[in-house]
Amino acid sequence: MRIAFFGSGAFGLPTLQSLARAHNLVGIISQPDKPAGRGGHLTPTSIAQWAAAHLPAVPLLKPDRCSSPESASLIHAIPADAWIVIAFGQKLSRALLADRFAVNLHASLLPRWRGAAPINAAILAGDTQTGNSIITLADRMDAGLILAQSRRVIPPDITAGQLHDLLASDGPSLVSQVLDAHAAGRDSPRAQDESLVTTAPKLAKSDGWLNFTDSVEACRRRINGLSPWPGVTVHFRAQPLKLLRATTAPPTTGPAHPPGAILSPADGLVACADSTLQILDVQPAGKRAMPWRDFANGHRVQSQELLAGGPPPCSPSGT
Repeated sequence: MRIAFFGSGAFGLPTLQSLARAHNLVGIISQPDKPAGRGGHLTPTSIAQWAAAHLPAVPLLKPDRCSSPESASLIHAIPADAWIVIAFGQKLSRALLADRFAVNLHASLLPRWRGAAPINAAILAGDTQTGNSIITLADRMDAGLILAQSRRVIPPDITAGQLHDLLASDGPSLVSQVLDAHAAGRDSPRAQDESLVTTAPKLAKSDGWLNFTDSVEACRRRINGLSPWPGVTVHFRAQPLKLLRATTAPPTTGPAHPPGAILSPADGLVACADSTLQILDVQPAGKRAMPWRDFANGHRVQSQELLAGGPPPCSPSGT
């Protein structure tokens, strides 16, 4: 099939690579280059970088606004049988989508977790499974008809970054399934149950907090669900330490310990309000990510030293 691909984030890269092998890519549409790094140099999106390096003959568009008359005219001139939209970052207007077979790959089991951060939301909520959904595009975010879904179990020690990569790798086969069904006239769309909708809002740097007075389950979810970005930051010996991955551990016996107390430096066991957390990976400020054991050895961490977390930041009004 002749495919036009709309994407910006790395989540869509495995599917783009698969489509380049199996179909005829006739156009790639991504976001404009944006400043990045300390120098603020204009940098293409992950999709645009790969396309420029591997598909130089395929038209690559980077419109500021797809729905503007000039951009819409250029996009409509691409002779595509299907539009595949993955982590694109712009809303496609009803007029732009008219008479087009356009589908979106979304990283959740819709209608659960519509919105910008579905992978993080699934871990933060303690979901035991998630997956991908392919939907038609609708006026409301992620509210289109469901054409296909895939599923994955969420292990207790997986991070949002790791789950992102696994779900991205599941995208090509699901997109292929939908394209094959469409080519054969076997589309079977179904409406989402609006009573089951949950939303996953965009994350911010200010979300990167952790409070060891919470339950061990809440701490585990927060560390893994916010890793690698924004990451939860605590303090050890008054220095910031980002916690990247954790799991729950069997509760310790004996007297109660203050929340945040390190119970076993070698194993990364830390006291929470109700049980014991095991920290697996960390990143000290200005340094690379590393296993907890390497951090503990390098800093000669002692039993009963504290990791200092904190409550969520107050709003400007103090509430």
